Amino acid sequence: MVSNKKEKIFHLLLATGSVFLTISLIGYPDEAFDAAVEGLTIWWDVVFPALLPFFIGAEILIGLGVVHFMGVMLEPFMRPVFNVPGAGSFVMAVGLASGFPIGSILTSKLRRNQMLSKTEAERLLCFTNTADPLYMFGAVAVGMFYNAQLGILIAVAHYLSSLSVGLLMRFYKRNSSDITTETKTSEHIIIRAFKAMFKGKRDDQRPFGKLLGDAIRNSVNTLLLIGGFIILFSVIIRILTVIGFIELVTTILSPIFLTLGLRPELIPTLISGFFEISLGSELAAGLSNVPLTQKLMAVSAIIAWSGLSVHAQVASITSDTDINVVPFILARILHGILAAIYTIPVVHHLYDYIQPVQKVISDVDPNLNLLTSWHWGLALFASALCILILVILLSIILSTINSSKRVFFFIRK
Repeated sequence: MVSNKKEKIFHLLLATGSVFLTISLIGYPDEAFDAAVEGLTIWWDVVFPALLPFFIGAEILIGLGVVHFMGVMLEPFMRPVFNVPGAGSFVMAVGLASGFPIGSILTSKLRRNQMLSKTEAERLLCFTNTADPLYMFGAVAVGMFYNAQLGILIAVAHYLSSLSVGLLMRFYKRNSSDITTETKTSEHIIIRAFKAMFKGKRDDQRPFGKLLGDAIRNSVNTLLLIGGFIILFSVIIRILTVIGFIELVTTILSPIFLTLGLRPELIPTLISGFFEISLGSELAAGLSNVPLTQKLMAVSAIIAWSGLSVHAQVASITSDTDINVVPFILARILHGILAAIYTIPVVHHLYDYIQPVQKVISDVDPNLNLLTSWHWGLALFASALCILILVILLSIILSTINSSKRVFFFIRK
């Protein structure tokens, strides 16, 4: 009874909001059109070309059984650290490299393929939807702050807080019996991994030509869905700004921010970032009378929260599974708070080291800022790949030690 009442209230709020949005579009057609074009430009120029190759590659790797291979190889590491199967390492690695919402897409695929339980999928979803290096270094650091090295500060705070969320979420439903089980066998982990890969490819049954076609078609359809959400929330933010809603909220929250030692000018940026991260980050970067640390704290919190636009994308992507998005949303709040907090020591310890480099680059050639951002982005991607390789090696070592222990106890008996 209570659930039905909440559902009716939620539907009523949605209906009211939809009517309000429609009336606002009629009242401010020029503003709505400009905002829609702005959102479309962001999607076409940045999101589509950046994510399409990753989406296609991920689909192909799943079809070829590579994810099954990684699932076996990384089970000895992922299970004790994050309490998810080894297949989650693939989602984590690709999420680090390409950013949201690919983490939710891959998590949903693994859940549909029964490679994750419901609980494990919810844990994995909470910490694998991260921003990509290119966005933090290129779009935010260079495009908005005009300082490539600030991308280091943003990325370090972002990934440290993301891993912290992953470590905390391992305790989510820790006593649940809803977990995938690893088959006990005396075979070496590498042999088992290759067998799992061949079995995954055999179960898929699609020839490579069809696999490639399906990967392209599914990826484009997903990106069209993402583009629609970006345009919609771009329009919503513009309408809220025009009607004075953001200004009203700023007035109400200003005393609280002053009490916390934060500048009230940050409030409009956080409200915009609540809906869409690019718009909120750009507003934060443009604040001239706010200390850099507070601007970076706001940007870190916005990127970690990822915006209602991304939340809506994740909800839509996972809608055909039994994955509950409530833990994901709560984890985004935790991620945002931790990212803002981590920014303070990160700026304190790293800012003095990057400033001299930025000054030399600016004196030589401002265009090198963009080149530097690409270098840092590629370096971060390479670091993620190296970490993945090291984790694989660690998993092999752990598996070998466990196998040796089993053999030892068998001989003693």
